[in-house]
Amino acid sequence: MNFQESIKTCFNKYADFSGRASRPEYWWFALFVFLGCVVTSLVSHWLYIAFALGTLVPQLAAAARRLHDTGRSGWWQLIALIPLIGTIVLIVFLAQESSSEGEALIGQ
Repeated sequence: MNFQESIKTCFNKYADFSGRASRPEYWWFALFVFLGCVVTSLVSHWLYIAFALGTLVPQLAAAARRLHDTGRSGWWQLIALIPLIGTIVLIVFLAQESSSEGEALIGQ
């Protein structure tokens, strides 16, 4: 999956928290959001806020689908609320390879 396909897929599944997302799909979309935030913050503070809020739900949905692909619940995103360590753990979870048992764990 390339950069454009992943952005299109993530916006098409805007609020779809079920299913799975491959590593390329998630990380290309994360790069898009990061670059979008950098560019919009240079242009205008209000534009940055609008972009960040507009991409918040797709970011959460893509991360939930990515965690499902690694065999975890999307609720693991809440671990990022723990300062520093939580964010590091979440990044490690999101970077892991796909789990063959991920589909079985999603249904529980």
